[in-house]
Amino acid sequence: MLGYDWPRLHAALNDLPIALLLAAVLFDLLALATRRQSFRQVSFWTLVVGAVGGVAAVLSGLQAEDRISHGDAVHRVMETHELLGFVTLGVFGVLALWRLVRENRMSSLERTLSVVLSTSGAAVLFATGVYGGKLVFDHAAGIPTSVLQGELRERGRDHSHEAGQEHPAAPDPVPASPSVTEPGGLPDTAAHPHSPGTPTHTH
Repeated sequence: MLGYDWPRLHAALNDLPIALLLAAVLFDLLALATRRQSFRQVSFWTLVVGAVGGVAAVLSGLQAEDRISHGDAVHRVMETHELLGFVTLGVFGVLALWRLVRENRMSSLERTLSVVLSTSGAAVLFATGVYGGKLVFDHAAGIPTSVLQGELRERGRDHSHEAGQEHPAAPDPVPASPSVTEPGGLPDTAAHPHSPGTPTHTH
């Protein structure tokens, strides 16, 4: 699918709903603090679009789960990430439907409750992202073994990011000193000096 498999598509679809839902919470708080209708309208539309994007992120995540090779440790983190994703979608989905029906007729109490709900949803959204990060950065979930092996080989090489510095070349091997012998085939001690205190060779 345009060069994307399900894990990559899930990663790509996550960013938009996260940004929109967090923006919706921010504008909710601004609307509550300033009583400005414009902030309330922006929060409404970012919430609705963010909730739709959340559906796409969750559905792609369910598809990605079945296509990632993983062991027990990854499975446990993945299950927590999935559960938090469902809770996040549930909170913002209910809030979006509530506001679609009641947006123009909400009382002050309803407005306050909606802000409390959206703020709670933002906290769960943050936790969902933390566990998603654990899957990638702590367990390399979704990264093929062959890619990991190649990356390990790359990291084993000398590497420098200092300005103007190139990757150092491997040093040339030091040629071995030629063997110097005395008549009779014994090694000449002058050809390989010893540290002070070393007993002299007897021939």
